[in-house]
Amino acid sequence: MGDVIPLPVTKQRPAAKKRPRVRAPEPEEQRRQQEQEEHKRRRNVQCVAVLGEEDASVRQLEELLFGAEERLVEQLEEEQEEQEEQEGGDDESDQSEGEAEAQRREGPAWVDEDDELEEEVDMKHRYRRDLARGEAESSMSQQRLQSRMREQFAKSMGGTPSWAEPGLQRKKKKKRKGDDGDDDEEEDEDEEDDLLRRTGNFVGASHSLPSGILRMKKCLRVNSARPSEGRLTSVQFHPSAQVALTAGLDQSVSLFQVDGKSNPKIQSIHLERFPVHSALFSRDGESLFATSLRNKMFYTYHMMEGRVEPVHCIRGLNEARVKDFSVCPEGGALLLTGTRGYLHLLSLKTKEVVRSVKINGDVSGVAFSPDGKVFVHSEQGQVCVWDVRGSSRCVSSFLDDGCVRGTSIAASPDGRYLACGSQSGVVNIYSQEACLTSANPRPLKSLMNLLTPATSMTFNPTSEILAVASRAEDGAVRLVHLPSFTVFSNFPANKAAVQQANCLAFSPHSGFFSLANNKGHAPLFRLLHYKDF
Repeated sequence: MGDVIPLPVTKQRPAAKKRPRVRAPEPEEQRRQQEQEEHKRRRNVQCVAVLGEEDASVRQLEELLFGAEERLVEQLEEEQEEQEEQEGGDDESDQSEGEAEAQRREGPAWVDEDDELEEEVDMKHRYRRDLARGEAESSMSQQRLQSRMREQFAKSMGGTPSWAEPGLQRKKKKKRKGDDGDDDEEEDEDEEDDLLRRTGNFVGASHSLPSGILRMKKCLRVNSARPSEGRLTSVQFHPSAQVALTAGLDQSVSLFQVDGKSNPKIQSIHLERFPVHSALFSRDGESLFATSLRNKMFYTYHMMEGRVEPVHCIRGLNEARVKDFSVCPEGGALLLTGTRGYLHLLSLKTKEVVRSVKINGDVSGVAFSPDGKVFVHSEQGQVCVWDVRGSSRCVSSFLDDGCVRGTSIAASPDGRYLACGSQSGVVNIYSQEACLTSANPRPLKSLMNLLTPATSMTFNPTSEILAVASRAEDGAVRLVHLPSFTVFSNFPANKAAVQQANCLAFSPHSGFFSLANNKGHAPLFRLLHYKDF
């Protein structure tokens, strides 16, 4: 056999993979893909916005709960940088240091962790008992107690004072600085630090009358130009002029000009066989009235005309005599005190009785309240309130506390107090509001400075002084300070200065005080606390 010739071997290549044929996208599919992508993009935008809102709400909640100290510090730093850029120079650094120092003053220099612990405070302690609002508040946290004390302080001060409001002074400084510049800021600092830079009396004089000692000066007697020959029964100051009248048992009424030095006589009126028991000016001051002891007639003196008018007959008056009377606040009528508990309202225009009322027992005194009601004190110690303007009936009544026999009554012009005098010399001072609303009011104070019957009482126009007197003893005159209900210790200086007082009177603005005594004199005293007549 012949030789075998080997054939060349060829390597076979692996079969190539078939690639898928990609078709060009159709227009409809391309549009659908774009819509899906746009929809996905919008959802992403909404998610981002929601996350931003949640972050803002969370940030706001954190600020409410824990404060925004970091933001406040950042804002202050930004404001400080802007201020430094605008002003420049050394002034910038000085002001920034001043603001930083002010900030350090407002904030605490050191914080104790134990202060944050809640501790209960015992509210039954006598120092904190008034702060509790009920028996249930037997204990209280320190923060709540501090808040309660701040409320009480603000209530007593009528509101939070400006110096107690944090940051208020700094705001005022910044505001004025922005308007007027650095000069105004320096002036404000000087005014605010004035209390710390000097010493002196920073408390101004009080307008209210102080208690204890009454500053007064004894003047020439009112009727020194014409003393009365008998017992002086009446003294009163004119409601608008510096004039005073005196009247007594010498059958005369005299007018004097009151200046405290000479007190010259203006005029004297002699009333034949008419010993004057009581004389008073009218409300307008154009006339005066006088009653006697023996009959029911009275005299009217018209000062502008200089005419004396006797009133002999009063229609509707069934009384044998009329001694005591009062001028109604309206000025158009007189309230006559009759016998057997009767009171008669007399019209000055028609000279007739238009209304009458009766109480139990004889009338010992009457007093008008500012709203027109009449307090009537009987000898039996009962006080009746008569509604003159309205129903003309007794609207309420009460018994004077501890009174056996009533002798006098007086009401303060401001409507706060009612004073009732008794035979024993005790004077009870009530609240007028309590007398009108309660059937058994309790006196605010019982004065026991007199040992004889309290026969005369009157308040001064400012309702700060109550004058009380007894005609049964020399020197039995007391001036009571209100609202402390204490007696002035320096009046009277001696018994001879006042004698037995029958009538008491204050001038329209409390500048003068006078009384009518049994010696026919009217001592005059200048009350130095009051500037006007």
